[in-house]
Amino acid sequence: MVDQGLPGNAPREAAVSPTPGRPKSGGIPLGGIARSAQGATITRRAVLGAGALAALPGLLSAMPLDKVKSRGTLVVGLYKDMAPFHADGAGIDVELAQALAEALGVKLSALPFPADDNMNDDLRNMVWKGHYLGYGPADVLLHVPVDRPLMQANPQVSIFAPYWRERVAVARNVEQVPAIESLGQLAGKAVAVPGQSLAGWLLIGAESGALREQLRTQSKDGVEAAQALKRGEVPVAAGLMSELQSVLRGDARFAVEPLPSPRAPREGWAVGMAVRKDATELAQTLQAAVDQMASNGRLAAMFDRANVTWRPV
Repeated sequence: MVDQGLPGNAPREAAVSPTPGRPKSGGIPLGGIARSAQGATITRRAVLGAGALAALPGLLSAMPLDKVKSRGTLVVGLYKDMAPFHADGAGIDVELAQALAEALGVKLSALPFPADDNMNDDLRNMVWKGHYLGYGPADVLLHVPVDRPLMQANPQVSIFAPYWRERVAVARNVEQVPAIESLGQLAGKAVAVPGQSLAGWLLIGAESGALREQLRTQSKDGVEAAQALKRGEVPVAAGLMSELQSVLRGDARFAVEPLPSPRAPREGWAVGMAVRKDATELAQTLQAAVDQMASNGRLAAMFDRANVTWRPV
């Protein structure tokens, strides 16, 4: 994991790989936390009454965390229909949200919402401004790609605490398809893949479009594509690693591997969370909670319950 710039936290390492904006299409990576007191107007008397002028940045940045604790709830933005992270009120991100609320000593208030057309809209609607329909913003948004260009494009937020590294993957029936070392080996084989996804775009353009006729793009996500493979309808399925594993992991009839495409991000992309830029102390507390869950095995257990293999980010 990368060093998120949070005072007092150990350095963390995360690779940065540019990918499309929407999480369901593969996401994008980010990192960094900065303290900000921009736009605040406080008199010298108020500052002196609170302590010392030097303490002003800390006082301002603590406000979002104080608000969460005084309210007694942590409002967490969760993407709808994104199995295995969230579907029908359950999933990895739901468990993580509950654990974060517990770490703050408050209750969880989940705020599910549908993904917008791009990540910038999601950050505006769910982190720093709120949706025009009247919901949001949340205290923290989960499943945000940890990507420096995305952060630079959204200075109102801090993106940090990577807890998963996603990859584009392919699954195969090992008897029907012994190996896939290049996409050219898929010639003549039906492949279930969500059409509106990064995996779909990569396969549609692969081999100069030679695979298009054999793609079955009706699946809404990689979970449905994996289910089609498991039912024997196709010998190959493609999607995100988490989606395919959640259906096929542990079944010796199938293998799940990174998609062998030169256009796919080799190391995948890190997924973390986002808060408002001025929520420094809240970010520090959440970062510490994720660090602890990563070190004590709790994070790995969350993924394991979803049948997904977690590795340190």
